[in-house]
Amino acid sequence: MAPAAPRSGEAIFASVEHVNSELFTLTYGAIVRQLLTDLEDVEEVNKQLDQMGYNIGIRLVDEFLAKSNVSKCVDFKETAEVIAKVGFKMFLGITASVTNWDAEGTTCSLILEDNPLVDFVELPDTCQDLYYCNIFSGIIRGALEMVSMKTEVTWVRDMLRGDDAFELKVKLLKQVSEEYPYKDDE
Repeated sequence: MAPAAPRSGEAIFASVEHVNSELFTLTYGAIVRQLLTDLEDVEEVNKQLDQMGYNIGIRLVDEFLAKSNVSKCVDFKETAEVIAKVGFKMFLGITASVTNWDAEGTTCSLILEDNPLVDFVELPDTCQDLYYCNIFSGIIRGALEMVSMKTEVTWVRDMLRGDDAFELKVKLLKQVSEEYPYKDDE
């Protein structure tokens, strides 16, 4: 039997149960607001959102691999394209474009074409240093770590801060070789 063909992000998104987008957006906003109230420091909130995203990413990758039938990517460029076109579409119904590759092929930008987390959001003057969607950087970092890629993910542009787009820079720090806990021939 031949292996199943990879499914597009759109096909997967259409086949899964959806949460009302307004409920999702408002719930995320309430979480960010509560973090701001509890932690009282915007930089700490940024760190906490990244850590929450990381914890989600290390679990989300299993569902992604199970439902998408994507085989192992050959390099970081292919991985970035799969995240942008399949991953974002599968879980959020949006896509991203991959641009700004460096010469080594280890750093790129993901530019979100839409961002459902920021509907109804305006940052007050006291929160101009907040990366409201920092959960995305943690999710990407956590998911890539589970497929043996140590990365650094940072925001370059953020429309909530007056920029013209939402842009994440993804930098591959190192490709971790897969280690198996035992040998098959023993």
